[in-house]
Amino acid sequence: MRSAEPGRRALLNAGRQLLATENLSKLSVNAIAAEAKMAKGSFYQHWPSRESYILALHRAFHDDLDDQVSAATADLPPGEARLTAGIAAYLDGCLAAPATKGLLVQARTDAGLATEVNARNAAAAELLAANLTAMGWSDAAPVAALLVAAIAETALLELDSQSPRPELRAALLRLARH
Repeated sequence: MRSAEPGRRALLNAGRQLLATENLSKLSVNAIAAEAKMAKGSFYQHWPSRESYILALHRAFHDDLDDQVSAATADLPPGEARLTAGIAAYLDGCLAAPATKGLLVQARTDAGLATEVNARNAAAAELLAANLTAMGWSDAAPVAALLVAAIAETALLELDSQSPRPELRAALLRLARH
């Protein structure tokens, strides 16, 4: 029996490529299968619905970003250096991925992704809170939640300009320092 993984990966990569130019709401099963050079039926061998595919696409995108952030921060103790490295890795990862804008902007309004987005944001805020606590914040959780939103907005602004925005990155760190 052949592994389903190569076909699944090809379909996820096709979605990422399409999201570089397409709106998430217009991402169709036909377009995904065509981009992957696979039959439409192959799509349904991996996912029961377009919605389950979009969720898998969102998870794969964020898992990749999480891996990049983890690699950048692995050897750093909680605190400002770890926070700085994590924010930079996240923003650089967003800039490098063509599907970022589609997944960040559209995920805010896609009801099917709301639970996933909320869980990812909560996990990111928990990681940020540990750094903020090490930086002297006594009640870091609400600040971390706001910082997650500010980082996501910075990612979108950087995507619009297609380059890092050093002034915004510096502002994020100023906010975190209190």
